[in-house]
Amino acid sequence: MKELTYFYLPGCPFCKQASAWMEELIKENPDYGKIPVQRVDEKQNRALADQYDYWLVPSFFIGDEKLHEGAATKDIIKKVLDKALE
Repeated sequence: MKELTYFYLPGCPFCKQASAWMEELIKENPDYGKIPVQRVDEKQNRALADQYDYWLVPSFFIGDEKLHEGAATKDIIKKVLDKALE
């Protein structure tokens, strides 16, 4: 299992949707709830956000590997969580 880094902005509708899908997927598969997720508000933690290569939120990384950037579907969030479970 690998730690996810999740960059978001509180007012971003795409981030809110991604978070809602994460919660829904955790209810469907409790193993997803065991994944460590570092949630980073890019406005509050600009120094950390600047260390990663992305332009849009929500963005998901495992280490330096970008898994997804920008608006997501439930299926995309599932693939991100599945990758973290590997």
